[in-house]
Amino acid sequence: MSNSRQLTMNVLLGCAYFCGAEILFRMTKGGLAYEASKYLVILFVLIGMFYRGVSGKGYAYFIYLILLVPSIIVASFTLSYGANFRTNILFVLSGPISLGLAALFCYNRRITHQELHKVILYILLPIISTTTYLFLYTPSIKDRLSGTASNFALSGGFGPNQVSTILGLGIFCIVVRLVLKSPNLFIKIINLTILGAMTFRAIVTFSRGGVIAAALVIAAFFATVVLKVRLKRFIPLVASIFLLVSILGVTWVISSNQTRGLIDKRYANQDALGREKKDLTTGRWQLFEDEIEGFIESPFFGIGASRVKDKRIQETGQVLPSHNEVGRLLSEHGLLGIICLLILIFKPLAFRTNNRRNVFFFSFLAFWFATINHSGMRIAAPAVLYALALLNVVYEKSPIHRKQLKNS
Repeated sequence: MSNSRQLTMNVLLGCAYFCGAEILFRMTKGGLAYEASKYLVILFVLIGMFYRGVSGKGYAYFIYLILLVPSIIVASFTLSYGANFRTNILFVLSGPISLGLAALFCYNRRITHQELHKVILYILLPIISTTTYLFLYTPSIKDRLSGTASNFALSGGFGPNQVSTILGLGIFCIVVRLVLKSPNLFIKIINLTILGAMTFRAIVTFSRGGVIAAALVIAAFFATVVLKVRLKRFIPLVASIFLLVSILGVTWVISSNQTRGLIDKRYANQDALGREKKDLTTGRWQLFEDEIEGFIESPFFGIGASRVKDKRIQETGQVLPSHNEVGRLLSEHGLLGIICLLILIFKPLAFRTNNRRNVFFFSFLAFWFATINHSGMRIAAPAVLYALALLNVVYEKSPIHRKQLKNS
């Protein structure tokens, strides 16, 4: 591998590792800072761009990054006197900035299928560590049950939404390993065991967002693989799907038993007594409506970065950051936020028309879109996965064997 290719891989592997390890660092307070993983992703891709440059065709992401700037200027006038300007701005913009820079670095960057599988493995490994930590933190599920709401005690003492999200990403990664990287029965059994454990811990967080996102991402993956797979590999693929469905079914039964049926009520949108809850989104729709009001209030330049959370503190006294990145972009960036969304949605689709070799393209985009709609960009994962969708995946070249000519 050439030095330039090695540098690209080092950047991607570094981003992948800290993307997968971010929640573990947060829940154990082992990171340098709360947002350290996002900052490290930004640092890695800036180093990569310094040595390897960027594709000229990725200019749309330059525009995207520039469009984020006016909200900072507006925020300097709109944020309340008691708000910490630097902390609030970094909290809401570190995710979008890391996405823009990572996308800029990855756009049309050449990488082989095997190298991409290695990147996915680097995301997966720290998530396996996170799953192990969760079993050690709360070995007994029944002792920590507290209704059908998201459960901090069963999420390592940390935010269930973020834990569920990262475990959902891990479920997708292990499914990829199960289907495409399990050459024998022994490896399949190991992967199935890890899949069952990870799915169980994701379900018992009682946070539905990450589990539903994982289901959407896996569905996108199988839809892509089925269309590309050759007939001789179709039967092994069906066998893998059967194993996957079986282990997920068994895991759900175990989860239901361990939670005394509360998890069934959670996904049926019921409380512990079986009464149907009025709000399916657990308050997220109300937050989204507040953000739309912010957009109506200032439709051109928005109300300023982090102003949505600042207004909620002033009006209700509660710290309620946005859970929906789409709503936040509209309210805090106004018309510029709409342009940012259009870039983020249509630029990858335009790229896809000339590069159809990335079998994970729709899965990566599905994870990004599903995550920003239930958890915002609080973690680095949606930014990294979005950027990976923009890689120019190429096939490995078969080695050429030349016969040695004997001297007559």
